[in-house]
Amino acid sequence: MTRPSIAVVDHGAGNLVSIARGLERAGAEARIATVPGQLAGADGVVLPGVGATATVMAGIRSGGFERPLQRLQVPLFGICVGMQVLFDLSHEDDTTGLGLIAGSVEPLLDPPTTPHIGWNQLEVAEDPLFDGVGEHPEVYFVHSFAPVPADPSVVIARSTHGSPFVAAVRRGPIVGTQFHPERSGPTGLTILRNFVEAAMDRAA
Repeated sequence: MTRPSIAVVDHGAGNLVSIARGLERAGAEARIATVPGQLAGADGVVLPGVGATATVMAGIRSGGFERPLQRLQVPLFGICVGMQVLFDLSHEDDTTGLGLIAGSVEPLLDPPTTPHIGWNQLEVAEDPLFDGVGEHPEVYFVHSFAPVPADPSVVIARSTHGSPFVAAVRRGPIVGTQFHPERSGPTGLTILRNFVEAAMDRAA
């Protein structure tokens, strides 16, 4: 069986190697896309991100990825800041995002520590992204901000650090996690595998 091809966007501020390795372990053929043309033919796309939304969006725009990402016809997975830039606006630095999901990115409320670094349990909704992970999986976070969607129905997971926050979203084939599946052990690998299988099913 042919492995699905998943493109990982290189916008200059992402954890590319560990994400690509995780996707390979999940059954995909992972490739790093340094220019927009390398998204062509991919069965799915992963948008990583570390640091600040302004830096990530600057890299997306300077690399010419903004319009191609907004027009994707395949599943898209935003990770950490890569999830935050799926939204309209980040109040971390008043940066306009891709506008693929309505809402904004806000500081964590009443956090005991900032940034929030470490393992936390999720409260997950029924969603194919979380097939096989159990009711309260533990995943790894590194962040100080989280999205606040305009439509609560897009939320598929929450967690708590001081106050509850949105940990994962879905709008159609677009998904995003505030946590890092590539750093979340067997649970994260299952989540990546679920995304890979969804990309393969859509391509079939």
